[in-house]
Amino acid sequence: MSQQHSRQESSLPSTTAMGPATVAVFASPASWIESDALAQCHQVAALDGMMHVAAMPDLHPGKGAPIGAAMASTVLYPFLVGSDIGCGIAVFPMKLKRAVPEKLAARFPDLDRALDPEQDADDPAWDVVKGDIPAGHVEGLGTVGRGNHFVELARIGTVFEPGHASRLGLADGDLVLIVHSGSRGLGERILRAHTAVHGAGPAPDPGAYLAMHDDAVRWGSLNRRLMAARVAHALGAEPAEPLVDQCHNLVEVRDGVYLHRKGAAPGDGRDVLIAGTRGTPSYLVAAHAGPDANHSVAHGAGRKMSRADALRRGRAKHTVEELRRTPVGSLVVCGDRQLLFEEAPTAYKRIEQVIADLVDHDLATPVATTVPLVTYKTPDLGSAPQRDQRRKRGRQ
Repeated sequence: MSQQHSRQESSLPSTTAMGPATVAVFASPASWIESDALAQCHQVAALDGMMHVAAMPDLHPGKGAPIGAAMASTVLYPFLVGSDIGCGIAVFPMKLKRAVPEKLAARFPDLDRALDPEQDADDPAWDVVKGDIPAGHVEGLGTVGRGNHFVELARIGTVFEPGHASRLGLADGDLVLIVHSGSRGLGERILRAHTAVHGAGPAPDPGAYLAMHDDAVRWGSLNRRLMAARVAHALGAEPAEPLVDQCHNLVEVRDGVYLHRKGAAPGDGRDVLIAGTRGTPSYLVAAHAGPDANHSVAHGAGRKMSRADALRRGRAKHTVEELRRTPVGSLVVCGDRQLLFEEAPTAYKRIEQVIADLVDHDLATPVATTVPLVTYKTPDLGSAPQRDQRRKRGRQ
């Protein structure tokens, strides 16, 4: 592992006539930045048409491209967005009379079981769907997925900017539901169709790619609303519109340039939820990043360990039961034991350092923290009877 000093910039030769692309790393000497991730940034900077690579403090290596980076180019590269097009984080207000984690954890719905438009036609969660389902992609509707995706009931903790929080309708102690998920196979289908013919090369028809890409982005946002509605109904609350919903895997056309974001949230005057871990707070921030950061901010704590390392080290240090109750007293709903270890809080960087780096570089202002109460990853095996009952209702 190596560390990168604050805002170091370097230039690499590029095959484009526009000159060398720059790489800017928005991290302090105290931040944990892997040399492999930095190498990927420089590899991206050498691509034809690349202009500027902005690496966030949650930077870590990805498959072929860094995660935690925003990359501006005159050429559109689908692989820089990746397969989970539309992945993002939404925050919904939740009104509950009492918030007892043990009771609420047992009431979470099975978010591995997709909503079937026909069998589950009477599910009230469908009320949030206005119009057609993007791309007609009905597979996986209402599901969270694996990896670092989650649905979390949390409480507003420290409020740093009361005026801003109040404008969002939030105050100390309020409950929110945080939903982190993507396009559930749709984005992967789009990327595979491209790579099967063009590999890691550019999109031959950017307009055609963007049309499919935009469908996946809309699908991801709709799916986050569906999951929030499913959870709200299960917990006895009314579904609500999201206070925040920002996608961090996408490409946008900005000033005639393709701005690719992979694990980086839009930072141009938007409110963003930057996820910590299931055992630490997350941070709601007001983002105000400029062109040197490619108008982007971090999307989370960022992995510090590979999944294999987290699994190996976690099994040596923790029991499954220890990982189901976090250091902040919250509960983790996860029937997949391997995933429990892979997603342990110790596998991630310190969210406080990530936020400090964003503040130090004037990219974002913290508004409030959210403290986990229940973090849902996958259903516990003990919830099978409830799932069976729902299936029966769906068939009636």
